Amino acid sequence: MIVDKEISYREMGIEDIPSVVEIEKEAFATPWTAEVFEHEMTGNDYAHYVVAVFEEEVIGHCGMWIVLDECHITNVAVRKHLRGNGIGEALMKEAIALCIEKKVRLMTLEVRMTNTTAQNLYRKLGFQDGGIRKNYYTDDHEDALVMWVEFK
Repeated sequence: MIVDKEISYREMGIEDIPSVVEIEKEAFATPWTAEVFEHEMTGNDYAHYVVAVFEEEVIGHCGMWIVLDECHITNVAVRKHLRGNGIGEALMKEAIALCIEKKVRLMTLEVRMTNTTAQNLYRKLGFQDGGIRKNYYTDDHEDALVMWVEFK
């Protein structure tokens, strides 16, 4: 079991891309590629990424686009064998702290309709249901639940 004190959180660097891609492959049916992450980090001024590190290994990541006073969470993933240890929640809290620091007023994300575990986490963090995007996911055309939280 991992103790939260042993996990550190920091901004993602280019050197983290191979580990992040491995995590993406574990977590998503249509994972982002190394090229996508490289573009995000070098060519997208709106992109911000946080990684969770345990014993010098990247074990999770959270990506977001911050445009003016709004944030869109692009992806959140944790190593499969480490899920259920609060790492995803901690990554989201790191993202929220960054947004508050940057004076973001609204954060939004999409989550699979069947991913009730993630939905419950987001609700715990203050997110509300905002609507449904029909056929959102390209792999199986599952609908996405749009969720959002407003910061005062």
